[in-house]
Amino acid sequence: MTESLFSLGPFDINIWNILFLIILYYFAYRGRRIALGILNKYVRKTEIRIQGKRLAWIKLLSQSIYLLAFYIAILSLRINNPNVDFDDMLNYPIIKLSKIKIAFYHIVVIITVLFLARLAVFVTRLYIARKLKDNPKYNEGNLYIYTQLAKYVIYIFSILFCFQALNIPLSNLLFGSAAVLVGIGLGLQDAFKDLIAGFILLLEGNLKVGDVIKISSSEKESDLVAKIKKINIRTTQIQTWEGNVLVMPNSILTRDQVENWSHSSRLTRFKIVVSVVYGVDTDLVKKLLETAALSHPKVKRTQQILVRLADFGENGLNLELIFWADQHWDIQTYKSEIRFEIDRLFRANDIRIPYPQRTVHLPKDK
Repeated sequence: MTESLFSLGPFDINIWNILFLIILYYFAYRGRRIALGILNKYVRKTEIRIQGKRLAWIKLLSQSIYLLAFYIAILSLRINNPNVDFDDMLNYPIIKLSKIKIAFYHIVVIITVLFLARLAVFVTRLYIARKLKDNPKYNEGNLYIYTQLAKYVIYIFSILFCFQALNIPLSNLLFGSAAVLVGIGLGLQDAFKDLIAGFILLLEGNLKVGDVIKISSSEKESDLVAKIKKINIRTTQIQTWEGNVLVMPNSILTRDQVENWSHSSRLTRFKIVVSVVYGVDTDLVKKLLETAALSHPKVKRTQQILVRLADFGENGLNLELIFWADQHWDIQTYKSEIRFEIDRLFRANDIRIPYPQRTVHLPKDK
């Protein structure tokens, strides 16, 4: 049990070390879960809302449990390695190359930098939210855009700092990988196109989380109306009327024609197409269509309601009911309710909607 199984850096590891490490991290994991569970239960029971700063400290303390477990694990390795001190462990080379030497303290630095970067992203989000809430034009979309940009900037500088800590010159890295990047770029043109489109969407701010958009593309048979759920650096998640969440490349949102219902004027003109049989009283039909539109509470009565004779169809007269309403996520439901009212009024006034008809002429027998 006390015999050395293998070496981990300057430390000789035996079975007792392995068992202690497993037990230590198990208790750290369970302790963190139990602490967060008690906290969540207390918050729900007392119906209080933890504010931003306090929540940040709670998350920091919960993550610090693993750091404490890591420090205790290092101390436990010194029990059967009394001649190895902490400096020996930190300076022990893990990877040795011609120009690159990675010691254990480099790994510690990288983990610390990434941990601090994650904490900086969280604190930055709290700061941005606090500043934007004082603005009368505050909305969740602006908060998401600024938070995403801040996150990318923080992580980019963190990665650059890690390269600097590893003594890797960035100039040599860029020049040496130029040919590789060109080859990768040719194979990943669409991915890079989506990345550039993602930065454009975040920087311009024309599309935000929560906006309702209509995507018109010549490649699609019909327009797509959806709500933006999340904008990532390469893809955007949108929710359709059917409740499905689609993951769409960002290049589509910058290439196709996109109408932002939430960004433009809230008032928009909509159209319902109706067909009636030939010979019907068109004045009565026009009056019934206007009555059906005015019966709906979402139709703007301050705007003119139009009924147009669009065309003389093969089976009847094609009419268009044009009305104004707010660009709403439930506009299709509103149009359906107006169609139900049109059908009721037509049946009450004996107005018939034509069926497709075909006249077949059979040759006479000679």
